[in-house]
Amino acid sequence: MGLIFAKLWSFFCNQEHKVIIVGLDNAGKTTILYQFLMNEVVHTSPTIGSNVEEIVVKKTHFLMWDIGGQESLRSSWNTYYSNTEFIILVVDSTDRERLAISKEELYRMLAHEDLRKASVLIFANKQDMKGCMSAAEISKYLTLSSIKDHPWHIQSCCALTGEGLCQGLEWMTSRAGLR
Repeated sequence: MGLIFAKLWSFFCNQEHKVIIVGLDNAGKTTILYQFLMNEVVHTSPTIGSNVEEIVVKKTHFLMWDIGGQESLRSSWNTYYSNTEFIILVVDSTDRERLAISKEELYRMLAHEDLRKASVLIFANKQDMKGCMSAAEISKYLTLSSIKDHPWHIQSCCALTGEGLCQGLEWMTSRAGLR
């Protein structure tokens, strides 16, 4: 009965879901944000601080915070964690040398008290590039199968073409309906 009421409530109310988009610098976070918003590639420059936009998918509202990924900014990511329901981690699939840093940042976030209920979407970006790692390779390296206390999904994508982004948003939308 409670589940039925919750579904009806979410159907009639436009609940907003907070999303943080994180990842190392040059992973494609801002390009993904604006693909979601305008379905086109926009010229971007390194994000200092954050960009925020509202994305509506099937009557589900997502307030998306794109947070700068430079090393000097990562220590301030936790100031954005309060009330976050979804983490989008964007990984540059061609950047094998820094995948260990992405893994370290992911597990640091997952251990944070403010993110204990957050669902995680990992975008394996730049799948159009020669020699990129597959989503399966990235999943294995990040040991995603060991994550038991957060729902997660990894999605191959190309931010420049938009390929794979809709599938990631669909996963988030289905998770939002469960909240």
